Amino acid sequence: MQTPERPGEFPYTRGIYRDMYRSRLWTMRQYAGFGTAEESNRRYRFLLNQGTTGLSVAFDLPTQMGLDPDHPLAAGEVGRVGVSIASLADMRKLFKGIRLDGVSTSMTINSTAAILLAYYVLVAREQGSDPSELTGTIQNDILKEYIARGTYIYPPRPAMRIITDLFAWARTEIPEWNTISISGYHIREAGSTAVQEVAFTFANAIAYIESAIAAGLDVDSFAPRLSFFFNAHSDFLVEIAKFRAARRLYARFMRDRFGAKDPRSTMLRFHAQTAGSTLTAQQPAVNVVRTTIEALSAVLGGTQSLHTNASDEALGLPTEESAQLALRTQQVIAFETGITCVPDPFGGSYYIENLTDQIENEAMDYIRRIDEIGGTLRAIEAGFIQSEIQNSAFEFQREIEEGRRIIVGVNRFQTDERRSVPVFRINPENERTQIASLRELRESRDAERWLTSIANLETAARGTTNLMPRILAAAEASATTGEISDALRRAFGEYRDPA
Repeated sequence: MQTPERPGEFPYTRGIYRDMYRSRLWTMRQYAGFGTAEESNRRYRFLLNQGTTGLSVAFDLPTQMGLDPDHPLAAGEVGRVGVSIASLADMRKLFKGIRLDGVSTSMTINSTAAILLAYYVLVAREQGSDPSELTGTIQNDILKEYIARGTYIYPPRPAMRIITDLFAWARTEIPEWNTISISGYHIREAGSTAVQEVAFTFANAIAYIESAIAAGLDVDSFAPRLSFFFNAHSDFLVEIAKFRAARRLYARFMRDRFGAKDPRSTMLRFHAQTAGSTLTAQQPAVNVVRTTIEALSAVLGGTQSLHTNASDEALGLPTEESAQLALRTQQVIAFETGITCVPDPFGGSYYIENLTDQIENEAMDYIRRIDEIGGTLRAIEAGFIQSEIQNSAFEFQREIEEGRRIIVGVNRFQTDERRSVPVFRINPENERTQIASLRELRESRDAERWLTSIANLETAARGTTNLMPRILAAAEASATTGEISDALRRAFGEYRDPA
């Protein structure tokens, strides 16, 4: 008779640690960022005081796209969907009074990830922290931007070079830092199924790993710092099985496909966030129920970190009150339900075990199809992955419109009641304030040092030298997010979606 797999044992279906939450809870990491660095700093302090155990930074679209606040294309977007970070000075303000060696920070940033990480490391040094002890995660997942989100800057291949340069640099400079968070979350938000979320996330992971190995890195030198970001969606049992299947699939292809020897290289560590796409503007109080069920699926599925969406996010950014309630949801699950006493509460359930097998097999079929196309980059360039997601999104929406899928308050159980819900408003003065601050920085910096740092970065980008030390030097010379990005644009060009 075969001995049943235990939690903490390869291939980690039942969890990557033997005791799971009995010895350590997941990190409660509430995603936040808006307006100016000072405003976001106040929200972070509030969340820390309310019991969050990790910070998660949301950046505005200009920062994500490598545009300074005074760029014409940034007009109307500065500080809107995240915080505006245009320079090292802004990063100082963002973390004023928060010791970076005492908190784990996640930064959701991709095209400009190397720049924002450079600012973060420089602030830590200024605080007297040892960068080698910093803990946290930089998303740094550019492939899903071409697939599902669109905040890319450079063509895929030079963008991959920036990522592998960051891997190589971080291995010695910030060894405790997770250098990438390979994201299925945005793939799911774009309309994929649970199977597609797992498959396309791992297809991207394979591309990153192959790129790093091609750059001369040994798989066990960087794989233990790879992390993942998944969606906790509304189909409760499917989501639990999805997380279990993802762990098993990852462990097997890391061992069998890439020959990883270090057990840490085969452990899937992931952050989960409840599904923004399931939140409704109709009857927004019902979103508390949705978020609770989705958070439960992530915990029962064995997440290492969790963000719970606020009930008002279909209307605007979370208010302080709704953000607090979202955090309290996690705290109730952690401290009042008793489910943290068992590593894998659904292990052995016929239905869950069958779903786990099914999701693993179907996801593996997708990965084989992508391999046959020639890998992830070619599949993206051919539009295969994008098309699969678009077809799933279309079918999902058609089911809602035809009444075959019920969304409470939207196509069933509607009410005529119109309750006034407080909506968070961004101060319209923020953009002007940020532009004025940026111009003051440009006038006060050492122009010669700044110009030299930008020239050195562009030269490195046209060659093969690791870019991270040059990005750090430019950031320290008060080069802005837009200026550093522009130096790389001149060397690499910009990507245009062929569609």
